[in-house]
Amino acid sequence: MSEARIGRVSLRIAALALLTAHAASAQEHKPLRPATAVEQTARAAVSIAEYRFGDLLFENDRIAFRIYGRPLEAAEPPSSSGIDAWGKRVRWPFMDRQLRTGDQHQDQGEGVDFYNVGTGRGVGGLGIWHDNKLWTSRNYVSPRIASAGPDRAAFSVDYPAWPVDTARSVAETRHFALAPGSNFIRMTSTIASSSAEPLTVAIGVSKRPTGTTLGSIRKDADSARLVWWGPDNPGKGAMAAAVMVDPAAFIGFAEDADNYLILVRVTPGKPFVYYAGAAWSGGPDFKREPDWHAYVQQQHPDFKP
Repeated sequence: MSEARIGRVSLRIAALALLTAHAASAQEHKPLRPATAVEQTARAAVSIAEYRFGDLLFENDRIAFRIYGRPLEAAEPPSSSGIDAWGKRVRWPFMDRQLRTGDQHQDQGEGVDFYNVGTGRGVGGLGIWHDNKLWTSRNYVSPRIASAGPDRAAFSVDYPAWPVDTARSVAETRHFALAPGSNFIRMTSTIASSSAEPLTVAIGVSKRPTGTTLGSIRKDADSARLVWWGPDNPGKGAMAAAVMVDPAAFIGFAEDADNYLILVRVTPGKPFVYYAGAAWSGGPDFKREPDWHAYVQQQHPDFKP
């Protein structure tokens, strides 16, 4: 056997061993470690879970989110560039401690992850809408944390080039910011393109992230907002989501099999701002659908990049 072939085989064996170790670790369920007195402080936080395929975790005193790194694509296909949301009932960070239990899908008192992104857009993931089809990137790369809290969780990631049919290829850099006291992430996206022609960007909310049943969706063209309240999941409650875009860039709504979509016109290379938020009926803030709708309508977002 040639040295080159031996090297390739060795790399495959090493990769398989790493994935096996990750899988074994994920199956070892541990009790949730209680937060210390110091940790029980309301704040924003962001961290990268290298022990869990590079999951990027960010949360504040009201809600929690996650995006997925490239290693997860091999370990748990299909994976996606959608945004995951976790329900939380405590005001302090819990995601890292919950994830380290090996069973983040079990409610252990502080919150729970029962929102399944799959290949959908989750809460505010985006893609390019072309020829009545959504073209999306793979998982994030090159995370850069600007602020790990306590006043703001802020970071940037890249989504490397992906095709939009045969029309063009695009790539994205996105800045995320989450402050205490809000259920909304502020995102600033810049999309590079092989063509200078304007883009139609579709920002989505998954249709069935908590089961097989559809929730209720409200499409508000006047304020350029998409608001979703999910079905009640026995024993876990309901998740909610919303997306707010600049009315000056808004061009309509669309949907595909997996997502409700709000469409905006974007110039390649020019940053644009949008907001995506989530809530959980099991938390302290939004027990009923009308409460969530009222909260979304009360928002006055700043769309200046």
